[in-house]
Amino acid sequence: MTSPDEASGAPTVSIVTPVYNGEKYLRECIESVLGQSFTNWEYLIADNCSQDSTVAIAEEYAKRDARIKVVKNADFLRIMPNWNRALRLISPESMFCKVVHADDVLFPDCLAEMVSVAMKDERIGIVGAYRKHGDTVNLDWLPKPDNVFPGKDVCRLYLLGKPDIFGSPSNIMMRSDIVRNRECFYDEEDVHADTSVCFDILKEYDFGYVHQALTSTRLHNESETSRAAMLNTHQAARFCRVVKFGPDFLGDEEYKIRYREVKTLYYRVFVGRSIRKLLLPSERPLRKEFFAYHRRVLHEVGETIEFRWVLSALWKLIRQKMMSFRTAS
Repeated sequence: MTSPDEASGAPTVSIVTPVYNGEKYLRECIESVLGQSFTNWEYLIADNCSQDSTVAIAEEYAKRDARIKVVKNADFLRIMPNWNRALRLISPESMFCKVVHADDVLFPDCLAEMVSVAMKDERIGIVGAYRKHGDTVNLDWLPKPDNVFPGKDVCRLYLLGKPDIFGSPSNIMMRSDIVRNRECFYDEEDVHADTSVCFDILKEYDFGYVHQALTSTRLHNESETSRAAMLNTHQAARFCRVVKFGPDFLGDEEYKIRYREVKTLYYRVFVGRSIRKLLLPSERPLRKEFFAYHRRVLHEVGETIEFRWVLSALWKLIRQKMMSFRTAS
């Protein structure tokens, strides 16, 4: 049966869900894809050797709808290699690519709204939108009513301290040619590669934007986001992002100022978290992983853990505690 979108010559969207042990939320995710008002899509569910009923659930839906395909990994892969493998499966005919993680959902008009904006200009490489994040709505700071923004302007503002605008892969749609032209779409050694790849793309492309919530991201302790918070990957990623992309999007003086600001904040948080990892029994199991992670990500952008910055941050922390103690007394 030909869908209304196919009959009207609408572009094909490849939807991809890389999943591991996703039985708890996968049905809701799949149902959100099936409920799209835009119907010219293919849906690839890429299972990463799940040990639960993930495959059975996915195959149940694939039997009902020929647009759904289930692909099973022969061997278990780490997160980023699994995401890259899943993206290599998209159809050569698709014009746009949309990731939705198994614990997230798309609102009914997500594809329709994103495709509508993306079709305005072939220079649009990524389309974003507001998202429902737990009980709040965010990714909402770009000015109305514009739908198209120069990619370099968006990245510059982000690097200068504006809040996140990309969210997770579930919150954006990309032009499929861009995905196909990158052998490894995500940097497999970067835990925040989903954000880094947006900066890479927007060096050359514009950013499309829909001023309404089109996706919902679930918050729970099982997610990679929760583990990232325990390792303080977000502050490290912010600092490393400025080091890596600042020269591309910021002026020389802007970069010098922002580099020092973000580095100061990074070391303040790093030292505070380091003390917790060393002193609190509940934090000690992650101690080796914590320090190994920070050494590695700094090394990747030509930085090291600098003793003088650690001492400076430690002294400021001690002074802050002393002033708080005096005030309390």
